[in-house]
Amino acid sequence: MKRPRVWNIKTHMLILIAVCIILALATWFIRPVIGYIVGCIALAYGIYLLVRLRKTNRHIRGMLEKIASQLDPAQQEMLSHFPLPCIAVSDSGEIIWYSSSFQTNVLGKRELIGQPVSVLTSVSMEQFCQKEVSLQIGGRSYHVRGFHPGDVSIPAAGSAAENASDNFYLLYFIDVTEIERDALLYRQTRPSVMLIVLDNYNELMQKAKESEKSRILSAVDSLLEDFSNKMTNSFIKRYDGEQFMMVVEEQHLEKIIESRFAILDDVRKIETGGIPVTLSIGIGRGEKNLAESENSARQALDMALGRGGDQVAIKNGTLYEFYGGVSKGVEKRTKVKSRMVANALSELISNADKVLVMGHKFGDLDCVGASAGMATAIRSMGKKAYIVIDREKNLSKTLIEMVKSDGNHDLFIDPDEALFSITPQTLLIVCDTHTRNLVESQQVYERCKTVVVIDHHRKMVNHIDNAVIFYHEPYASSASEMVTELIQYMGENCKVTSVVAQALLAGIMLDTRSFAMRTGVRTFEAAAYLRRIGADTVVVRKMFSNTMDSYQRKSRIVSNAQIYRKCAVAQSDFSSDDMRVVAPQAADELLGIDNVDASFVLYETSGTINISARSMGLINVQVIMEKMGGGGHQTMAATQLKGVEMEKAKQQLFESIDDYYTTH
Repeated sequence: MKRPRVWNIKTHMLILIAVCIILALATWFIRPVIGYIVGCIALAYGIYLLVRLRKTNRHIRGMLEKIASQLDPAQQEMLSHFPLPCIAVSDSGEIIWYSSSFQTNVLGKRELIGQPVSVLTSVSMEQFCQKEVSLQIGGRSYHVRGFHPGDVSIPAAGSAAENASDNFYLLYFIDVTEIERDALLYRQTRPSVMLIVLDNYNELMQKAKESEKSRILSAVDSLLEDFSNKMTNSFIKRYDGEQFMMVVEEQHLEKIIESRFAILDDVRKIETGGIPVTLSIGIGRGEKNLAESENSARQALDMALGRGGDQVAIKNGTLYEFYGGVSKGVEKRTKVKSRMVANALSELISNADKVLVMGHKFGDLDCVGASAGMATAIRSMGKKAYIVIDREKNLSKTLIEMVKSDGNHDLFIDPDEALFSITPQTLLIVCDTHTRNLVESQQVYERCKTVVVIDHHRKMVNHIDNAVIFYHEPYASSASEMVTELIQYMGENCKVTSVVAQALLAGIMLDTRSFAMRTGVRTFEAAAYLRRIGADTVVVRKMFSNTMDSYQRKSRIVSNAQIYRKCAVAQSDFSSDDMRVVAPQAADELLGIDNVDASFVLYETSGTINISARSMGLINVQVIMEKMGGGGHQTMAATQLKGVEMEKAKQQLFESIDDYYTTH
């Protein structure tokens, strides 16, 4: 038997009123006079029905309250005097009762007895019983929790009583409007620490005239003060010549992030007549207190400077966000840091029983050249030194054979062999990478207690954080350049042969594309030193020679390229053993096309899509590759995508390029 619904009488009355109106209109078209009479009667009858409906609703409410009064005393006491607003909903979804506090605090003047609960929420009763649900009613916020008695029965007669005796749900409403308002205010006013540094302060002060110094610093101060004054409850203080500290509330920091830190562009516009003014900003966000926020800001600032400066790094817990980074790193002409690192490194070498030198996976000429230079220099100091490398999976077999033929037959060892020779006094030097998951052997890295890092790539989040010496210079052209500088300061006994000098020069030429990109004064000084100790440029140039087959494969990739937003994108439709060499060469070749600012070559190896990226400096390919899980330099970067098909990888690349143009 179908259960009667409390609100059926309302539906029937409304249908009757509608029928009367339709009949009146139909009569009016036949006989207007009679139509007017019937219309007036229908109107009067409709008003009468609405009045009766209102009285009926009150009667039904009274009846249901009377039924509810037949609950046992404990239940009646709970429902009548329960401090929280609550309602009872039948298992068919009708509101059959609600407390006076619900009427007063939630509904106001509305009457909902007999109405479907859907007028309040679309959430099912079962969901209310399973978890607390948030609702917005009348501009206020409530947390609602449901309860299903199940065993409550009400002895009464009639259909309404029968309906009430069914199982029902009780919903309790907790007003959390003020709590949520206070919580929002708390989140919006949480302080974050910003550490701001002028990247090239020393260079500006050395070159500028006294009057220019004051003007430049005044312009920077003015911009930063205006930047701070736009936000209430924030302040900025200079605590060193080129360093500032600023405290800003979360609500203002969100707006700054939305503007993509326009302050970086504003500072860059300051006229200096030479070196551009750039800022690096580190922000500690979401920490428990100001001390932790300041510590996170320092870590973020180190990350921003390690990535070349002219950018913002935000540290939120363990996550980093980066903004800016459109300028090239500024070369530091002083070699004071190189000398200090060389002295500290010499001391570590003298205290070690042996030294292991290791680069990144699939080592290239720069990686192997820098490793060979460091290892042979250490051997010349009378210490045992070995290069840990996979001699099968690398891109520099010719260079390895050349170094071995120079009397270094035992210089290169496999990772497994190195693993069993490690002692507590073993020193590990990592060259040409600072990322723990890119080193040749993670097992060797994890077993060595003393680690030194020598790298020039822009800093990444998962960098090696336990290094005793972290020699990281993102403005340097190559790791080979950095090692060449260190060799000159590691003592008179520290020497390398002409063959090793050629290996170092090959590494510099690879990363500078034969001195065409990322070169500075110190790059040429390093090359001049290597040439002076016997490096043969003709021999080095031959290392870059290709076979006819490799050249044809490179040309085939180039011919498949398409232009997308000033980027040449090519994918390889074949595989070969030398793809890791051919693909980067093809990317370099694509940069020679007119109106191309960056190039990307996609190829597949062992089920993994590899992307090799190159640019002339107008586009920061590191940012594009970083969005896809990779990294590198502003002009040279790469990434790997596992478990992704070629077309999907290509689409992700296009989306990353679009995002770069949108945000830069």
